[in-house]
Amino acid sequence: MKEVPVKIEVEGSWVVSKIGIGDDRIHIFEPVNKDILLKSIVDLEERKNTLRIETKGTPPPVYKVASVPKVLAALKRIIIMSCTAYRLMAYFMSPAVRGGVLVKDAAWEKGAIAVLKTGIWFVSQQKQICIPLEDVSDIELTKREVNAKKTDVVKIDHVEGGGVSTSYVLCPLTTLQVLYNFLKDSTKEMDMEGNELDPVAAQVSMLVYSGMDSSAIEKMLAISNDELETVFEALLNLGIVEVVRTRREVQLTTKGVRFVTDAAKNP
Repeated sequence: MKEVPVKIEVEGSWVVSKIGIGDDRIHIFEPVNKDILLKSIVDLEERKNTLRIETKGTPPPVYKVASVPKVLAALKRIIIMSCTAYRLMAYFMSPAVRGGVLVKDAAWEKGAIAVLKTGIWFVSQQKQICIPLEDVSDIELTKREVNAKKTDVVKIDHVEGGGVSTSYVLCPLTTLQVLYNFLKDSTKEMDMEGNELDPVAAQVSMLVYSGMDSSAIEKMLAISNDELETVFEALLNLGIVEVVRTRREVQLTTKGVRFVTDAAKNP
């Protein structure tokens, strides 16, 4: 069993420890002193230089591990390839398009696709990429030109840094169909029936997507700030927008009125 240095979160504090990496398990040394079977792992999330590892249980035990990128890369690879997940070998291109622009040097890579509890992982010899399921905006079984031939692929659109990026998966059509169905089922909580929004709210959603700010939307739709706030509240309740900035509305205090009055007297 290969041992690597890490930090483990224990009761809200980070402590220096080691992890042993075996064929079917990892072992967290003191103060945790725990064997974790790879098959018992149901989720893996990466945040900066930290991995969040969730295992089977009620409630599910969670372990947070921090280390240098090389160590985390080794841990991610063995966990993704051996944990409990929907997994298949395929070619992928991720990301292929970012913000409507083709990504420079984007190329098909041979590797594995693993769908865990919170994310879709793409793993090759060179890459370990995760698309959080909550960021997936569209999944489509479509065709793309590969080696000058129209080929069936699964297209995954996902929100990244405020814009939309696109990734592609390529494998035999029967497997693609299974992958498509599995991904659609995994992200079904994001689906809407289509009748949740009235015409004005639907227009506001479209204008927000196009990049318009609140003032521009009010002018475009000829609605007041209060009316727009009511629409925003409805969109927030549906979970299809989030607040990125609160616009302040102010009025002068008595001190402010006095300042303006004095300034007008003494230009």
